Amino acid sequence: MSSDLPLGRQVEYPREYDASLLFPIPRANGRDEIGLAGAALPFHGHDRWHAYELGWLDLRGKPVVATATLTVPATSPRLVESKSLKLYLNSFNASRFADPEDVRARIAADLSTCAGAPVTVTFGLPGFDDTAGGTCIDGLDVAIDRYGPPDATLLSADAASVVEETLTSNLLKSNCPVTGQPDWARVSISYRGPRLDREALLRYLVSFRDHCEFHEQCVERIFLDLVRVAAPEWLSVEARYTRRGGLDINPWRASPGVPPPAAGRDLRQ
Repeated sequence: MSSDLPLGRQVEYPREYDASLLFPIPRANGRDEIGLAGAALPFHGHDRWHAYELGWLDLRGKPVVATATLTVPATSPRLVESKSLKLYLNSFNASRFADPEDVRARIAADLSTCAGAPVTVTFGLPGFDDTAGGTCIDGLDVAIDRYGPPDATLLSADAASVVEETLTSNLLKSNCPVTGQPDWARVSISYRGPRLDREALLRYLVSFRDHCEFHEQCVERIFLDLVRVAAPEWLSVEARYTRRGGLDINPWRASPGVPPPAAGRDLRQ
């Protein structure tokens, strides 16, 4: 009976290490949709992945477990599709390696080939920093009725009032364009420039709710929409997505010269 239910269906996992499981997706596909076709990137940044389910066998067959942080530069021509990354990491489970460094170096090489740029791989995860600064706008008393597609016309800024601030929201949600599954995140927006209307910003972020788009592209869309509406002196946008399939991803995009935020995890991750 259980085999007739969706939860009872068997999922075929790889039985040996297989780099061919990684599935690259050209970033140009998504960037064309948000107005960056053939243009120089107006931002720099990275996609920081946290891998919670990683294991292999030592030469005597004893299992070894680890966690890892994977950092893909935003300038890479390709991103790595998340389900393929999960399957790839699981392909190490029944394979033997002489030393953990062999595993780390193999993952770094394979991901770099897939992404088309050097990918940094370190064992371990950053600590929790759920008390990170910024003003959360989720408590605003505002009516909302737009849940997709993302609507930049909702945004507004006061050019007469120049501020430097960080605004955060836990209400960013979109859907995976491959599986349709929901993706949840806390987004942090730091900038110096015309003061953003906070109610308008919250309505805009919620307008991603029924939208299908990769995490990385959502962050780039938010960055570009804010630049077009407010023209800030500088801008930084980071989204920390909750874990799915043993992975979470934290895309960050910022104006040239803006340093990256400190690596950390939210309690929801």
